[in-house]
Amino acid sequence: MVNTGALLIVGAYLVGMLLVGFIVGKLKIKDSEDYMVAGRRMGIFMVAFSLSANNIGGGSTTGLAQKAFEDWGMSAIWYVLAASIAMIPLAYFAPRIRKTMAVTIPEVIERRFGKGSATFSAVLNILALFCLTSSQVAASGGVIATLTGIPLNVCLFIAGLVIIIYTTLGGMIADQISDLVQFIIILVGLAIATPFVIHGCGGWGAVSAALPGEQLSFTKIGWVVIIGYIFNYFCTFLSGPEMISRFESAKDEKTAMRASLLSGVLMAAMAVFPTLLGLCALAVRDLIPELTPATAMMSVTEHFAPTIITGLVSAAIISATMSSADSNLLCMSTMFINDIVQSNFHVQLDDRKKIFYTRVSNVVFCVVAMLISFLGVNIIMMNTFAFAIRCSGPFAAYGLGLVMPKATKNAGRISIITGTIGVIVWQILSGGDFFLGILPVVFGCGVGTLTFLLVNAIESRMGVAPAPSAYEAIED
Repeated sequence: MVNTGALLIVGAYLVGMLLVGFIVGKLKIKDSEDYMVAGRRMGIFMVAFSLSANNIGGGSTTGLAQKAFEDWGMSAIWYVLAASIAMIPLAYFAPRIRKTMAVTIPEVIERRFGKGSATFSAVLNILALFCLTSSQVAASGGVIATLTGIPLNVCLFIAGLVIIIYTTLGGMIADQISDLVQFIIILVGLAIATPFVIHGCGGWGAVSAALPGEQLSFTKIGWVVIIGYIFNYFCTFLSGPEMISRFESAKDEKTAMRASLLSGVLMAAMAVFPTLLGLCALAVRDLIPELTPATAMMSVTEHFAPTIITGLVSAAIISATMSSADSNLLCMSTMFINDIVQSNFHVQLDDRKKIFYTRVSNVVFCVVAMLISFLGVNIIMMNTFAFAIRCSGPFAAYGLGLVMPKATKNAGRISIITGTIGVIVWQILSGGDFFLGILPVVFGCGVGTLTFLLVNAIESRMGVAPAPSAYEAIED
């Protein structure tokens, strides 16, 4: 059954995103730096909200409520709270990322460790970003279909078209504006819905009384898992192009650092509401027909909250998914043009042509992602592997390359290889989950980091000259 109120709000949201892309494309995009890194003029709130929106996807809303409904209980809050804690050490790197004045991760790796390492990193990232974009287009279409009752294929087309138009026209500026709007919708929608739902369930006392005591424990999943997730988020953030591009868009280095810390606060706030909604759904599961863990948040909201609130939450879920898709699409196209086409084929593009070909790449990549969604191709395993490899391979070379000025070229080059091998081995051994208390991404990044430090120590003792600076483009 179609919820008309929810449908109207979702429709208004999607139209609003199209308008953002059109207006920004007409008024704000003057050169390739505007298009790719928002002219490096974004303030603390724009950067912080954009960082947060990129991390609060479907897994951090409906997925978080599902974990609370199932085995994790109240400790599901750590699934997002761990990400907010990871933003604290990331704040140390943020001003250094901004100082590079680069556009992509491979650009910095090329400065320090050479073109081969940069190209390998670019290929890993593009593959991962394409898989993620395909998954997110499919997820966005699926969410729209579930919430509105519109046929799935139509929703896949709508989701893909909206992502293409506002990302292609408006670039990073449109992405950050939409991220700001999306995160506000998510935060406000869930913040308003949660008290309605708790009240409808009879108050928090009734909810807690209906739940087993262990479901209310903040540490039910255990400290090994909690700490593992904090390390996992830090590793993926420091080597994630969607995060790096936001820091590069900041107006200065202090803004980048402060935005990282503010983003941590915003994500901590977001950790609370889906967790509570999932627990409420568990407490009243016998009152709501056809309630499943995957639909826990939406079902309990629709049952107890007014129509307009349900519509807001519907838009919040869609925006949470699409906020990741648009960023991944733009990062992928930017990397393809900058680090594959220009760097390897020696193609010189002026600003106008660079914007044009990046836009064309946006359209082509997203259309192919839509086709994969239409065909129902299962790329979950490939998605998981690609994401793990793209994080673990370049992690040490990029992160330590920013903070160790005397690092040698071979330290970076070899660490990319060993980090990639490490994550593949651990992924196979663990099945993509914890193994000996360690997640695959953390293991791969750890192997890469140890390799980097060991090779650098050996070569430094041998008198090998340091690699060029990560900041050479602005020091020359």
